[in-house]
Amino acid sequence: MSAIPLTVRGAERLRAELQRLKTVERPKVIDAIAEARAQGDLSENAEYDAARERQAFIEGRIKELDGTLSNAQIIDPATLDVGNKIVFGATVELEDLDSGETVTYQIVGDVEADIRSNLISVSSPVARALIGKETGDVAEVNAPAGVREFEVISVKYE
Repeated sequence: MSAIPLTVRGAERLRAELQRLKTVERPKVIDAIAEARAQGDLSENAEYDAARERQAFIEGRIKELDGTLSNAQIIDPATLDVGNKIVFGATVELEDLDSGETVTYQIVGDVEADIRSNLISVSSPVARALIGKETGDVAEVNAPAGVREFEVISVKYE
């Protein structure tokens, strides 16, 4: 398996989720299964089936997080010395040249991307168009609605 790029903050979030699953969620679901078993006939026990499903989900997520973290290449954006060039970990402020709106994104790994938090995947069309650009450059993004142009207002590494 190849290295999975993660920011320091993203790796911390994944470790916290893994810790919560192992120390809180796993014991809770084990107790729920034991409680459902105590009710008797398991063939028609909806609580037992639901608890087993939840257990399967938790165990799968734990395995997924363990795999991701063991193959992670953790990159601290604050230590990168690339000037104003946009690379992985950059926080960029962009202006949409059509609407005049400004938006700020951080370019992160695929597993930590969350558009609601303005964290975009390094493999997204926007990030791919921005990589290598500098402050003042215009990036053309091939979006489903057509080509959109963004001017790079600022680039920060924090």
